[in-house]
Amino acid sequence: MNQPLPKSSAMLTTDSRLNERRLASGKKKGFFHELIRNRILFLMLLPTLVFFFINSYIPIVGIYYAFTQFDFNTSLFDAKFVGLQNFQFLWQSGTLTKLTLNTVGYNAAFILFGNVLAIVLAILLNELRGRYFKKIAQSVMFLPYFVSFVILSVIVYNIFNYDNGFLNTLLLQFGGERMDVYNKPWVWIFLIILFYLWKNLGYSMVIYLAAITGISDEYYEAAKMNGANIFQRIWYITVPMLKSTFVVLLLFALSSIMKGQFDLFYQLIGNNGVLYNTTDILDTYVYRSLKVTFDVGMASAADTFTITAEFMASLELIAS
Repeated sequence: MNQPLPKSSAMLTTDSRLNERRLASGKKKGFFHELIRNRILFLMLLPTLVFFFINSYIPIVGIYYAFTQFDFNTSLFDAKFVGLQNFQFLWQSGTLTKLTLNTVGYNAAFILFGNVLAIVLAILLNELRGRYFKKIAQSVMFLPYFVSFVILSVIVYNIFNYDNGFLNTLLLQFGGERMDVYNKPWVWIFLIILFYLWKNLGYSMVIYLAAITGISDEYYEAAKMNGANIFQRIWYITVPMLKSTFVVLLLFALSSIMKGQFDLFYQLIGNNGVLYNTTDILDTYVYRSLKVTFDVGMASAADTFTITAEFMASLELIAS
């Protein structure tokens, strides 16, 4: 005779059968079932989807003009098809190489110096014992992030203006000669990096500081009991604990390494052609091609190259 199952075994058997039925019913229900079931959530998501569709997907059609010689005397669909001639010109003239090196070079400097200095400042602030001084210092370093690039360009112009700038006024006061900074391209390599760090360092520092405050005090207390000094605690506890945060920020930055800081470069440099060799990036070239030379085909070609390079970089990061 079959013995009846214990009560606990019977309950487990019933639960397993219910789970199997739920899984089976879940496989049958598809996207439209979820759409109807969570229609309020999908409705809330709709504005975001519409925004990205209008601003990110519809403009992709403009890639076609990278292969045309656009003439404003004709309609959008009557542009002369020239194939890869725009890309060929950018490559053979050396413009594409210069723009790519400038864009990648500046972004690499922003990533390297920005993250290293942000980590250092975050650690220093975390080690401060004065509560009020710590808050004031954090606010002062974070404040430049809210300064617009237009205001920044005014500040820079008033510092380096040849006739009445603060720098030249100070040099004259000490018996020196005026310095024409706007005619020295090599100087702006350092100035652009400097002003980028001044504006964005506080924001990155706050991110790392938040990660440091999330580290358990038990690690530091255990290290103190074992005789570790402050530098050893920073090097062997704080820095390794920031690795995950650093990696996440690095991946975000690398995915857009071909996207330049357009506002920064355009507001500081403007249309000063003397500085283009060291300060011109892909974004400013595209803008200038549309605004100054009205060369839609060349601008589209440069922008298509930027988008393709960013897409390849993103795929490489996802694969790795």
